[in-house]
Amino acid sequence: MAYTTINKSGDYFNTKLYTGNGGTQSITGVGFQSDFTWIKRRDTTNNHRVTDVIRGVTKEIYPDDPSAQDTRTGGLTAFGSDGFTVGDSAGYNANSGTYASWNWKANGQGSSNTDGSINTTYTSVNTTAGFSISKYTGTGSTATVGHGLGVTPKMIIFKNTSSSVDWRVYHEALGNTHRLCLNDTSASTDDDSAFNDTSPTSTVFTVGGSSSTNAGTMIAYCFAEKTGYSKFGSYVGNNNADGTFVYTGFKPAWIMIKQTSDTNQWFIFDNKRNTFNPETLYLQANTADGDNAFTSLDFTSNGFKFLTSNAAFNNGSYIYMAFAEAPLVGTNNIPATAR
Repeated sequence: MAYTTINKSGDYFNTKLYTGNGGTQSITGVGFQSDFTWIKRRDTTNNHRVTDVIRGVTKEIYPDDPSAQDTRTGGLTAFGSDGFTVGDSAGYNANSGTYASWNWKANGQGSSNTDGSINTTYTSVNTTAGFSISKYTGTGSTATVGHGLGVTPKMIIFKNTSSSVDWRVYHEALGNTHRLCLNDTSASTDDDSAFNDTSPTSTVFTVGGSSSTNAGTMIAYCFAEKTGYSKFGSYVGNNNADGTFVYTGFKPAWIMIKQTSDTNQWFIFDNKRNTFNPETLYLQANTADGDNAFTSLDFTSNGFKFLTSNAAFNNGSYIYMAFAEAPLVGTNNIPATAR
């Protein structure tokens, strides 16, 4: 069977590392024009920074902080065909500073989606990759919002960009009654105000009366699972140094893990900061800390396997999101799972 690479050089997702120069710098080699870029300084303490095409360049929000959106003139100043441009802000481009950028492709600024009871200002959709971004104005009353994916999202990350309120995360593995908070360590929490105890559909997601999902100006990042490219799942740790193996069906390029049964960090691993096993360097989505190191797990040809009994990774219940390293897809549109 013939195979074609659908994610070569990151057609839809890619990690790009770079070193700052203290001035203005064009970062290339992403492999596409990103619509959602998440940047973290690695060599010292500094906030995570998220910029997307709908909110616009220089507009930043912070996964580790509940603060409202801010304007950073020295931040990410342009999206380009193969990357992005950054100014002189220390969060993006300090002289000799080291940075990780994680980049996803949607579909430009998009247009209004009218599938829900709230019409979005813009919804940018990449149905092939299962990723969309929606901007909408919350009402404070139970409502639905269109996501444009055409399939049911497995994970949605919400931020009220006009107020200092916590991030909210929906994950299918937790169900519609529970939510997580991206900017802190809290365990899964029962909260009917977040999603009104209602699961997303192939056209809309539901929001309750929470100010974290349905007040002021909102942004929602929606992810649907695509076989061989992305996976949004859960696992139970075995509390053993010969740790749990988690099957994804592909070799991961990037994963984020969160313990849901207890308080713990959001851990991020990628294949650019760790170019061989074991995966040791990690960043934490909910803290401003730079790179830390711990012998945690291996990326395998079809998933990831833990090498520790540490409760951060392998002693309790967990959710994860994962993206593939250049999956190969056959002429029948079914990805290969081996390398």
